[in-house]
Amino acid sequence: MYRIGELASVANVSKRTIDYYTRLGLLKPKRTGANYRIYDQEAVADLKFIEECKKRHLPLEAIRTKLEYRKSGEISENALIQQLNLFSEQLQQLNMELKDFTPNLEKLPEEQKETLRNRLSRDSLALIQSLSSLLNKEVVWH
Repeated sequence: MYRIGELASVANVSKRTIDYYTRLGLLKPKRTGANYRIYDQEAVADLKFIEECKKRHLPLEAIRTKLEYRKSGEISENALIQQLNLFSEQLQQLNMELKDFTPNLEKLPEEQKETLRNRLSRDSLALIQSLSSLLNKEVVWH
C-alpha cells in the first residue's frame, strides 16, 4: 500500500496529478483509520496506464472508459460509440498529416527516403501505406 507521496514517487508523477485523478474518479484510494488515502498496486498500474493514454493524447473520458473496461471486461454501447468516434478523429488527423507529409517526402533524394524507411518499423510503414491508399495517393516507400 502506498500513501500519496510514495505513489507519486513510484509512478513518477506529482502528488497534484494523483489528487486530480482521484477527484475525477480515475483513481480510487482506500482510507486508513486516520483518514489518510492509501493506494494499492492496482492504483500504480492504473496511474501508469493513464499516463500512457495521455501520451497518446486521449481525452480523459476515453481514458475513463478504457480503465472501466480493463477492470470489468465489459463495455457499454455508448463507450463503444465514443471509442469509434475517437478512432475516426484520430484517423482524420493522421490523414491530414499524411497529406502534408507526402509532398515533402516526394521531394527527398532516394538515399534520404531510405534513411527514413530504416528508422520506421514495419507496422509504421504498413500504416502509412494503408492511409495513403485510403487517400488515393500512393506514398512510394518501396
